[in-house]
Amino acid sequence: MNISLILGLPFSSKGWSDLQQKNLSIPLLAWLLVVPLSFVPPLLMYYAGTHYGDSFLPGFADKDWHFITTTLFLAELLTFFVMGWLIHSVLEGHQLEVSYHDAYLVAAIAPLPLWLSSLALLVPVLLFNVVVVAVALVLSIALVYQGCKALTHRAGEDVLSMSATYTIIAASFMAWVLLLVIVLAY
Repeated sequence: MNISLILGLPFSSKGWSDLQQKNLSIPLLAWLLVVPLSFVPPLLMYYAGTHYGDSFLPGFADKDWHFITTTLFLAELLTFFVMGWLIHSVLEGHQLEVSYHDAYLVAAIAPLPLWLSSLALLVPVLLFNVVVVAVALVLSIALVYQGCKALTHRAGEDVLSMSATYTIIAASFMAWVLLLVIVLAY
């Protein structure tokens, strides 16, 4: 698989079939993709929290960054397993056949932009970080839509894929907001 297919995943169904054919097991996806990339946001958040202080965001310096980042890392891992199950359940509920393997493939690939958006924390400008995260959120939504559309076994069901994606994204967004509330509350 080349880099252009990977970069095209949010915009096309083309690369998804290549990923599907690789038949990576769920534990392999978790160990090789989800676990390493789940470390990136907590590490960068810890760095930002301990180096930028209140100049980044009022009250930012007074937080317990050890607890917050550990909780965030564990929540990200849990979210992968819950999202794989959720994607499978929602797609099946919309009469779109999908294997657990394919549902977990989408659950592993969809948060890539969000994980990588944490690199913006290397720039201590709040507005820049907000814009990068907003773009990453849009790309994640596109990945869920394209992944669901490409990996379900009923061709030409764009409306059902859109409806399923809406449900998945709504649940994902609620989980994401909950994570943010946990981070900001401590």
